[in-house]
Amino acid sequence: MKDHVPDGLRELLAQATGAGNAPWRSLLKPGDWVLLLAAGVLVAASYPLLWRGGTADRAIVKRDGQVVTELALNAARRYEVAGAIGNTIIEVQPGRARVVSDPGPRQYCVQQGWLTRANAVAICAPNHVTLQLSGRGGQNGGYDTLNY
Repeated sequence: MKDHVPDGLRELLAQATGAGNAPWRSLLKPGDWVLLLAAGVLVAASYPLLWRGGTADRAIVKRDGQVVTELALNAARRYEVAGAIGNTIIEVQPGRARVVSDPGPRQYCVQQGWLTRANAVAICAPNHVTLQLSGRGGQNGGYDTLNY
């Protein structure tokens, strides 16, 4: 049995599947290449302008939205904060901080791991405890807990 494909469609299929030369070369016009190059330059240029994480120098611990303590990130220590359903333990090492344990059922804030950049946040929602890093080069209040 013979295929019932029109000749014009057969040629298009041959081009798209690579019969002959590379199909993408024949499909992209010079204007398409200029657009792709401009998009690449725009992405590369926007990265340093939009990424303002910066270096963290302190950890801010909050319970129910109120600051409980601020910990400098220059020495190792542990801090325990009483939350709504139990105690959350926060560990600080030079330049980083993390939630070691939390009584919450899903452990999302523990799974965040080490936070190292300014404005990084670990939220222990069931326990009403938040760990946020702050420091040089970061935006002041650039994120809220819903957008982050």
